[in-house]
Amino acid sequence: MDIFQFAMQMEVDGEKYYRNLAKKAPHKGIANILNMLADDEMKHYNVFRELKSKTPEMLATQVLANAKNVFQKMKDESPDIKFDISDIELYKKAQEVEKESQDFYLEKSKEIKQQPQREMFLRIAEEEERHYFLLDHLIDFLSKPYTWLENAEFFHLDEY
Repeated sequence: MDIFQFAMQMEVDGEKYYRNLAKKAPHKGIANILNMLADDEMKHYNVFRELKSKTPEMLATQVLANAKNVFQKMKDESPDIKFDISDIELYKKAQEVEKESQDFYLEKSKEIKQQPQREMFLRIAEEEERHYFLLDHLIDFLSKPYTWLENAEFFHLDEY
């Protein structure tokens, strides 16, 4: 299996994982965030599919900006929101997968000779890093939803 096919399979697996988590999510806001991540994984899949034949156009992601609004809405709608610790473990696993994906794309970018393809691998690695960051904030939010939105770091989601 070539690196493009392998990367495509990673993205399909990621999309399925996020869709499955979204179905089990304890709150529709969490499900929305997970579905946005799944959508991004499919964007990555399409980029890799195009990479096999030409230089693709990388579509910008709005997942961080949209997630920020979802977190605020969840807090406003459910001030007494509580989450099961087993849910948090599932999101930590997703976070590990994002880190592994980022590392894979960074490593493979060094092996690719064509500059446009190498750049695309690097850009997708950056998106995986943003997904990791978002999941980190999701885990923090689920662990302590009452104080999370008051944390100044929350308002820096746009920086990633």
